[in-house]
Amino acid sequence: MKAEPMSASISGLPFDDIRALIKILPGPDSEAMDAVIERDKELVKPKGALGRLENIALWVAGWQGKGKPTCQRPLVAIFAGDHGVTTHGVSPYPSSVTRQMLDTFSAGGAAINQICATYDLGLKVFDLAIGMPTGDIAVEAAMDEPTAAATIAFGMEAIAGGTDLLILGEMGIGNTTIAASIYYALYGGAAYDWAGRGTGVDDAGLQRKIAVVEQAVGFHKSHLGDPLEILRRLGGREIAALCGAILAARLQRIPVILDGYVVTAAAAILHALDKSALDHCIAGHVSAEGAHALVLEKLGLEPILNLNMRLGEGSGAALAASIVKASIACHNDMATFGQAKVDAKI
Repeated sequence: MKAEPMSASISGLPFDDIRALIKILPGPDSEAMDAVIERDKELVKPKGALGRLENIALWVAGWQGKGKPTCQRPLVAIFAGDHGVTTHGVSPYPSSVTRQMLDTFSAGGAAINQICATYDLGLKVFDLAIGMPTGDIAVEAAMDEPTAAATIAFGMEAIAGGTDLLILGEMGIGNTTIAASIYYALYGGAAYDWAGRGTGVDDAGLQRKIAVVEQAVGFHKSHLGDPLEILRRLGGREIAALCGAILAARLQRIPVILDGYVVTAAAAILHALDKSALDHCIAGHVSAEGAHALVLEKLGLEPILNLNMRLGEGSGAALAASIVKASIACHNDMATFGQAKVDAKI
């Protein structure tokens, strides 16, 4: 799905409305969670024997508001954008690869296509004005406020077709530099703490990347007290759209699986606005990229998988969806002690 190029002339949610939405985010359904806890006591297994699978089923039920959670329409949503920062040689691949990868997704040839086919996951890819890169964050803002707000709104609308489990991914040459800049702005430290090798930059490329992250955060430093300003100045269209998708999922009571380093940057923006904004999210995996493990720790998210992956495109989150699906199936379809005629614990 292609988004039209966004400009200041397009109406969208201003940042004040985004902040207002943050204040009314719903919490989990306690009655649904109580129902899961009670059923779990009757299932033909020792208490706690399925470990984290039991907690995942409880989490899904709480956010869906269902005593028996479902995973009938899981959706992998990939948001893709181009970045002006690529002119600094921060990636070994040209920006043209973003478009080429979208074509590969459409042809069914990417890793995410195979994972989705294996685990029966839906897949949608959103083209966020590919060919119109955001501003070079080293010397200018990535977006103006209307563009950033309109892109958040687009992300909110992207899941309107309905899903009961949202799995988020991204694509965009240069976007690990964008994510590193966001983390540096949010958490401080040094630029080299957050910049990794991305799609495989060599030592010289890594040094260029670190220098750009340092320059970008330095250039915008007087405006970085507001997370939404960090988003519009240092972010990208896919980061903004991911923020919107996460918000919309919360409002629609849809649990979310986050992918790796770049997707988590969008989550980090929302967490900076409200510490409870990610309660409906789970980390699909910990990426081998950069300081993803440290970011997850700051966000209080425990990853489901650690497979040393750093591909992006939702691949780690989609693999984790198989675990979420298994947890739901075990909770819903296991026999109780009574059904199985197995003696319960004395």
